[in-house]
Amino acid sequence: MSLTLSTRLSAVRGSAIRDLLTLTARPHVLSLAGGLPAADALPRARIAEAAARALADPAAAQYCETTGIAVLREVVAAHESARIGRPVGGGDVVVTSGSQQALDLVARALLDPGDPVVVEDPVYVGALQVLQAAGAAVHAVPVDEDGLRVDLLAERLAGGLRPRLVHTVASFHNPRGVTLSQERRRALAGLAERYGFLVVEDDPYGLLAFDGAPPTPVAAHGDRVVRLGSASKVLAPALRVGWLTGPAPLTAAVERLKQSTDLCGSALTQAITAELLADEPWFAAHLDGLRAANRERAAALTAAIDTELGGVRRSTPTGGMFVWLDFDGPDAPDTTALLPRAVENGVGFVPGSAFSVDAGFAHSARVCFATYPPDELREAVRRLARSLS
Repeated sequence: MSLTLSTRLSAVRGSAIRDLLTLTARPHVLSLAGGLPAADALPRARIAEAAARALADPAAAQYCETTGIAVLREVVAAHESARIGRPVGGGDVVVTSGSQQALDLVARALLDPGDPVVVEDPVYVGALQVLQAAGAAVHAVPVDEDGLRVDLLAERLAGGLRPRLVHTVASFHNPRGVTLSQERRRALAGLAERYGFLVVEDDPYGLLAFDGAPPTPVAAHGDRVVRLGSASKVLAPALRVGWLTGPAPLTAAVERLKQSTDLCGSALTQAITAELLADEPWFAAHLDGLRAANRERAAALTAAIDTELGGVRRSTPTGGMFVWLDFDGPDAPDTTALLPRAVENGVGFVPGSAFSVDAGFAHSARVCFATYPPDELREAVRRLARSLS
């Protein structure tokens, strides 16, 4: 069948990560490609208990408000208030189908085709797809060991760049694994005030700090910040519960757009999420378990990289899920070309070029430490080392 698709679609790059999930789903492959929480870390029994309680109320199987059920919005508001250090009300929260929908709705509410936006380089692939779909003019600013180069952003702003928004995964960056320093967070919030753009603070990993102390959000330093959150990494991806908080005119616009997208989310999974987030002793213990497991897994993966892989520089994770690899030297592999050999040897990763705005990072890769226990992570690195020989 011949179809004429929109011109806007032609600008949207496919997600290499989603494609890789199919490639690496073979039983013999240890996939470090996806950002998947460990299966044994998903609180299935606790979710089942909450589901049973939720279904005792007929409303859990019915349509709900576009912005989400009231109890979840209040719970999220309380969590956000504690994180940013100022009051957030339930009316300031919009519940979405994962934080990816929140990002899409924000872009649709704010952007017209051709509007300039700033992203990090390397960039979270989902953000790049959303902004390309909106027809935005994407400007990339590099990321180093302390996160987004806010100094370079300031230079470009002084030179005349006027973005509508700046997207950042400030805490435990995807894919780079680094965290934006507090000095840069304050500076970024200050630039937003000075130049009138919005910061979109995408924060699915902030609660996964290995030391248990989540970084202070960018939103703590200024009002021109939209915060995106998610239950996927701290509870379970299948709940498909995310949220956003931000200025009232934006949340009102997002609500209108969401009505045209899906009317509302799942009242059932929202009720489950509300119960789990509101059970503070249980949730705190659950987070402690996640942090301890991820800390151990990150240590195993990085130690194996240091032992098995010569000529590679890596990030040092302090939370989140990812390690970034840079292969050095004249014989550094093109990681896109390396991937098929790696899959043949039973290991998967994401080539760095998947996260590039302008075809860079050919000799880089992202690997996830959260999915497998230490022994399997060490075996995955050994398989990667064999692929390089």
